[in-house]
Amino acid sequence: MARPTQRARTLSQNFLADRAAAAHVARLTAPDRRHPPLVLEVGAGKGALTEPLARRSRELHAYEIDSRLVPGLRTRFAAAPHVRVVAGDFLAARPPRTPFSVAGNVPFSRTADIVDWCLGAPALTDATLITQLEYARKRTGDYGRWTLLTVRTWPHHEWRLVGRVSRYGFRPAPRVDAGVLRIERRATPLLTGAAQHGWRDLVELGFSGVGGSLHASLRRAHPRRRVDAAFRAARLDPGVLVGEVAPARWLRLHEELAS
Repeated sequence: MARPTQRARTLSQNFLADRAAAAHVARLTAPDRRHPPLVLEVGAGKGALTEPLARRSRELHAYEIDSRLVPGLRTRFAAAPHVRVVAGDFLAARPPRTPFSVAGNVPFSRTADIVDWCLGAPALTDATLITQLEYARKRTGDYGRWTLLTVRTWPHHEWRLVGRVSRYGFRPAPRVDAGVLRIERRATPLLTGAAQHGWRDLVELGFSGVGGSLHASLRRAHPRRRVDAAFRAARLDPGVLVGEVAPARWLRLHEELAS
């Protein structure tokens, strides 16, 4: 049988021990106590985040993949009937059909899959996830650069870095600090229907790298004069790198090139 430290590494377990960080995530997930949400928690672990979430939610489904931790969680929250400890992989969960939030101290090795699950859930309103700091910074443009996933999903989802957690706020301590990533589904999408399809095509073409620059990539589908005009309207230099273009500038490019 694997030792506890070996199992923790296998499951990418770094248990949250920072109470202030747990309270911060819970407040972001459920800011209004008068209207507590349905919450799904990713990786309940030993319950450090489950506890403040339980105080602020009307119903909490706490998922834990490590079967050894489930009995302790169920005992700890036995007096809270609105908390359901689910033994199993969060990624196997079927998204609720009613509006819900996701929160969790995400296993670093599974961050991308969990984020994809959240983005693909039609009724999700928001997700507040503790991830590697580098991941959170990359996805939110904190380095001054933007990723394909962030830009492509921007019309429907806003991405924000809303906190940091020292590596020493976990047991065992990971090698890097963590960030609090907030993904919010927009109540009113910025683009819908055909415009959304056109947006995805434009962004994926721009990030394709074909042509050597964003300007050159877009010229593969649009006349140079139109691309030039779109860049002027978006106040972009023709030599700008694709990752340096913020979502708002992409929206202006789309507006000009789709007309």
